Amino acid sequence: MLFFVDTANLDQIREASELGILDGVTTNPSLMAKEGISGEKNILKHYRDICDIVGQGRDVSAEVISTDFKGIVEEGKRLADLHENIVVKVPMIREGVKAIAYFTDAGIRTNCTLVFSAGQALLAAKAGATYLSPFIGRIDDIGWDGMALIKEIAEIYNNFGFETAILAASIRSPLHIIEAAKAGADVVTCPLPAILGLLNHPLTDIGLEKFLADHRKANG
Repeated sequence: MLFFVDTANLDQIREASELGILDGVTTNPSLMAKEGISGEKNILKHYRDICDIVGQGRDVSAEVISTDFKGIVEEGKRLADLHENIVVKVPMIREGVKAIAYFTDAGIRTNCTLVFSAGQALLAAKAGATYLSPFIGRIDDIGWDGMALIKEIAEIYNNFGFETAILAASIRSPLHIIEAAKAGADVVTCPLPAILGLLNHPLTDIGLEKFLADHRKANG
């Protein structure tokens, strides 16, 4: 399973990279705004800075703002030209699916975002999306089962040999990461604290303290 960090915060991206487990980054307009990044020039520079931090071969999803086919294509081309790591993030709407098919033919990688159903996942795969982002936490928020959707999509993709990678998004906790891995997600993207939460277990803390105490006792 690949681990992407879902943030536009450069310090968190550096921390994840230094930990040695970072495979990529996802961002969106909300995350950019949270970091105070505004204006096309500044946003494009920020994407380049993220790509420089993660290094070669690690994908960075950069989301378009346009919602019409022409606008999505023009904006997506600008984003893709920024850096070889860039994956153009496109919303699951009619014009978005058309744009994904266009990008696929043009050799531009895409991440279809805001996915909430198996039907949407099927359309995105048919259009050739590189990644598909089902929003697990938001599905759970309305009383549905986000992990059941991951399993359903994985079954459909396996049945027909679709190469679109399932990127579980809107991850809220370390448990969500484990459940997504079991359900068949190829990638998880989440805030850094959720990833760091995988480190924690009380028995690890107890065991380490005992080892250190025994060492201190034996060595004065």
